[in-house]
Amino acid sequence: MTDNLAASVHLGDGLHVSPLGFGGMALTPVYGDVVPAEALQTLHHAVDAGMSFIDTADIYGGGSNEELIARLLKDRRGEVQLATKFALVGTPSTGYSDIRGDAAYVKAAADRSLQRLGTDVIDLYYMHRRDVRVPISETVGAMAELVREGKVRHLGLSEVTAGELREASSIHPIAGVQSEWSIWSRDVERNVVPAAAELGVGFVPYSPLGRGFLTGTVDAAQLGDDDFRRRIPRFAEDAADANQAVVAAVQLVATVLEATPAQVALAWLLAHGKRLGLPVVPIPGTRKARRIDENLGALALDLTPAQLEALDAAADAVVGSRSADPQWVSQGRE
Repeated sequence: MTDNLAASVHLGDGLHVSPLGFGGMALTPVYGDVVPAEALQTLHHAVDAGMSFIDTADIYGGGSNEELIARLLKDRRGEVQLATKFALVGTPSTGYSDIRGDAAYVKAAADRSLQRLGTDVIDLYYMHRRDVRVPISETVGAMAELVREGKVRHLGLSEVTAGELREASSIHPIAGVQSEWSIWSRDVERNVVPAAAELGVGFVPYSPLGRGFLTGTVDAAQLGDDDFRRRIPRFAEDAADANQAVVAAVQLVATVLEATPAQVALAWLLAHGKRLGLPVVPIPGTRKARRIDENLGALALDLTPAQLEALDAAADAVVGSRSADPQWVSQGRE
């Protein structure tokens, strides 16, 4: 374990996690086929390397992702800070079909996740998406009840607006907000990030590598029919071609630093969080153990002010939305 990994990060509400987390969604077939034995090996390697903050959700693989992580937790529960999510209703074949935040659903979903995960407590329990039909006070109130019952230690929210975060925080302390945030997805900086900094809430960026695009290894034209990214506007052929300008900016900095584009993209997020005054713990996902080691190299990377400025400017070249449905993410409701 490196010195950088030895120091944990305080997100919020007393929750300490590893400086980089692991996004478990990649270990379900959203970007292509997954071999369960290899996925489990990747999870073990993450924890061995000190990446102990493991993120999943009940919708990933219709619960199979939580069941996979249960196999890791069986012998290593004490080494892991475990995060999972609720609210999306669906099946592996149909995807999500509804969003539910009513109190009865919150409590039932938590019990199902605990059973699949084979544990008696979840370290960080997120509302995955906002059910706008239900007052957020009801949803967070039910989540707070889970804390009082000892089933959950800390609460989180995913893709909420600044106003939703403030209201939720008035009901119970929120440890972390999870939303897409990267060099090419910066809309959260307008409202949500400042609110989180003000309230003492940490930020957990998902897709910090732009769903792989910022690494320069993704050819949008070659994505398989079952690849989730085919539905995202910025991966459409014309937009993806234009967005190569962002990749070029990342690659230029990587060449100068003798680093990889993934390391540069993660280092930018870590440095940018410091500039904006809040703890940031990205959760890149991967199916390959060697990518974990590569990603952890970002913790030792120092970007100069000029490099940060160049990467900041790269966001201006982005073409296409980060979501096919603006209401699906906070950007559409701000």
